[in-house]
Amino acid sequence: MRLADLRPGWRTDFILHRHGALVAERDDCIAVYTPDNPTFYWGNFLLLPAAPLDADLMHWQQRFHDEIGRWQPESRHLAFGVNGAPDGQALPAWQAHGFDLFETAVLRLAPGQLQAPLMPPRGDVLFRPFDLALEAEAIVALQSADSHGFEAAGYVTYRRRQMARYAQMAMSDEAAWFGVWCDGVLAADCGLMRDGALGRFQHVATHPAWRRRGLCSALIHAVSRWGLTNWKLQELLMCADPHDVAIGIYESLGFHRIGREWCLQCYAPQDEGARRPAAGA
Repeated sequence: MRLADLRPGWRTDFILHRHGALVAERDDCIAVYTPDNPTFYWGNFLLLPAAPLDADLMHWQQRFHDEIGRWQPESRHLAFGVNGAPDGQALPAWQAHGFDLFETAVLRLAPGQLQAPLMPPRGDVLFRPFDLALEAEAIVALQSADSHGFEAAGYVTYRRRQMARYAQMAMSDEAAWFGVWCDGVLAADCGLMRDGALGRFQHVATHPAWRRRGLCSALIHAVSRWGLTNWKLQELLMCADPHDVAIGIYESLGFHRIGREWCLQCYAPQDEGARRPAAGA
């Protein structure tokens, strides 16, 4: 399998993987592992060209061990991406083993398509980019307000390691991070990374106490406008849970769906990694 064959959502994931991850093209998959962040599920995974068969569970478990587990025992999870649209398979053996199946919608925004938020945000709102060299801990604190069911201290470590990667990318102008402050409080954040004129959103998050105030709409609109203006982007991609309320926010701003992708993961409660985020890693 080759990187040149990737669909748009997976292709833009590899903007991040170029920084700190080891990527190997194999005949049957693409193997990705990230030594500096071994519990990051979607930095330590196998990407398959097509959906696995239900009977292939043991085969792919062994392939994950061969490519990642034996080199990186801290990666106690199993994670498999599929470079294709969901095909309706139930995969009962995988689910009985504890695997969750996740579908992702890929959305696109081109210049001239950005729409203003339908409702202005409530409160006194300030938007600005972060200085990742000085403000990473504030971002990690916001992101860790919701650890998504994972062990809290481990989740903080995982996010801190991720922000260190984005800080390195920012030094070469390949990534930037943004925040929205409401009434003087940091309430929402997200990242944007790029490959030439192609941009990809990362980890859109709003603090649980500040949701339903229009802050996510304001943030995505402002970051989109920033990318189109400052980086002269010709395309912006967003990956999102098609069943989550946030996808309606993105579509109201002018993003439209261009495809679907999916993945499988099996994790243990003690792991500090993360599910594939709705807007990226």
